Amino acid sequence: MIKAVLIIATLFLLQGCAGVVMVGAVGGAKMANDERSMSTQISDTNADFEITSALAKHQDIHKQTNITGVVLNSNVLMIGQSPNSMLRDKAVKVVQELEIGGKLHNQIRIGNPTSFTTRSNDTWITTKVKTRMLNEKTLDMTRVKVVTENGEVFLLGIIPRDQADLAVEITRNTSGVRKVIKVFEYIDP
Repeated sequence: MIKAVLIIATLFLLQGCAGVVMVGAVGGAKMANDERSMSTQISDTNADFEITSALAKHQDIHKQTNITGVVLNSNVLMIGQSPNSMLRDKAVKVVQELEIGGKLHNQIRIGNPTSFTTRSNDTWITTKVKTRMLNEKTLDMTRVKVVTENGEVFLLGIIPRDQADLAVEITRNTSGVRKVIKVFEYIDP
């Protein structure tokens, strides 16, 4: 694993992108600390792409909604906005037909898709939450995935309960966060 991270880091250095090396190193650490097997991590990543592709094949979903799926340990978190329940339900059905294997958490909100400004603000909120988690010495932030949608922060991970509680507390006390939704699987410390 460390050898793979070093190879990736070297490739990025050769391209002159030190910032990406840092991200790659953190990503490598995250993969090494992940409770999921390497094959599950790869399967989850592939499922993310499958969801995006399947939803894009339906023009009504693609053009009228802002719906994405995030997969962790074969469980799917669907987030975003749909102008009506018909399109929301259709998107959920499309993803269910992929038979990814785990639970499906439907967190799609009925409403107009968010604007570019809102999505940019969501990115900023995610960055603030991750930075605060990184600065908390007692939290292993490599076990927490942070996704923000319209000011709602979704926390995913396979993590001990005390670590999850700390991640929630940090997130709750970050400016701009309207709501925190936990999608954790708890393990023994």
